[in-house]
Amino acid sequence: MSKILDFEIQILAIEKKISELREASQIGNINVASEISKMQEKVYKLLEQIYKKLTPWQKVQVARHPDRPKFSDYSATFEDFVEISGDRVFADDLAIIGGFAKIEGERCIVIGQEKGSDTESRIKHNFGMPKPEGYRKVLRLLDLADRFSLPVCAFVDTSGAYPGAESEERGVAEAIARCMEKSLNINVPFVSVIIGEGGSGGAIAIATSDYVLMLEHSIYSVISPEGCASILWRDDTKANLAAEAQKLTANDLLSLGIIDSIIEEPIGGAHRNKQETILNLKKELVMCLKKAEETPTNIRKNTRRKRFLSIGDSFVLQ
Repeated sequence: MSKILDFEIQILAIEKKISELREASQIGNINVASEISKMQEKVYKLLEQIYKKLTPWQKVQVARHPDRPKFSDYSATFEDFVEISGDRVFADDLAIIGGFAKIEGERCIVIGQEKGSDTESRIKHNFGMPKPEGYRKVLRLLDLADRFSLPVCAFVDTSGAYPGAESEERGVAEAIARCMEKSLNINVPFVSVIIGEGGSGGAIAIATSDYVLMLEHSIYSVISPEGCASILWRDDTKANLAAEAQKLTANDLLSLGIIDSIIEEPIGGAHRNKQETILNLKKELVMCLKKAEETPTNIRKNTRRKRFLSIGDSFVLQ
C-alpha cells in the first residue's frame, strides 16, 4: 500500500479493509472477490473526486510522494542505454544520470535528475540535488548531442541544486548558467519533462528546451513553497498560501505559456499506476520529438531563445 497523504485519510480505512479481506480469503479459503471489487470501485470514485479538486499545496504533496516514479523508472521508455559518467573535471555526480539511448528505434541523448527510491539510493543520488559537477556532466552530454546530431530528452525532478558550501565553492551558479546557455544554442531538438518537482535553477538548467512537458500533478517554481513562505512571512507553516500564490501547478503554467503540454496521470497520481504513467509520458515525448525534428534548425533555435529570454515580458502575475 502506498503512503496515504493527509487529504486521502478517508481512503485509508477502506484500503485496510480490502487488505484484511484478502488475508481472510487466503487463510479460510473464503470467496470475497465480489466484496473486494465493490470496495476497490469505492476507492476509485473517492480518488477521482479528491484529485479533480486538488489545491496547489496538495499537488506539491503529490509531486513529492515517496512512491512517485523516479527517472530510473522511466528507463522503460528507452532502449540500449549507455551511461556517460563524470564531468572530466572533478567527479561523477549521481544526482544526474545521462547517456546515449534509443527511443522508438531512434538514437538520442537522455538526461535525468534521479532522487532515489529508498534511504540508500536517496543518499547515493543526493536526493536528486545536483552539484556543479552534475551540471558540468550535463554540458558534456549536450556537447555530445550537438556533435553527433542526436535529439535530447531531459527528465526534471529536483527540489533544487545542492546549496551546500562545497557546491558554492565549485561554482554551481556558473555551471547552471552554462547549461542554460548551451541549451539555448544547441542545434538539435530538445524536449524536457517535469516528472515530479521542478525546483528553481536546478530544474531549468535541463529544461531550457524546445518543448517543456509536465506530468499532471508535478510542480515547477523558482523556490519551494516553504522557502517562499519563510521569505514573505518568516513562517514556513504558510507554505500552503505560498503554493497558491506561486502558480506552480501544470494548469497554471500552461495558461501562462511556461510549458507546452500536460501529461495526464492515472486517477490517484502517478504513484498508483507507474506503468500507465510511463506509457502516457512516452507517447507525448515521442510526439514532441517528431514535431521538433520537423522544424528547421534555425527556426527551432530562434524560437527556443526568444521564448525563454522573453519570459516575464508579456504577463504580470496577479
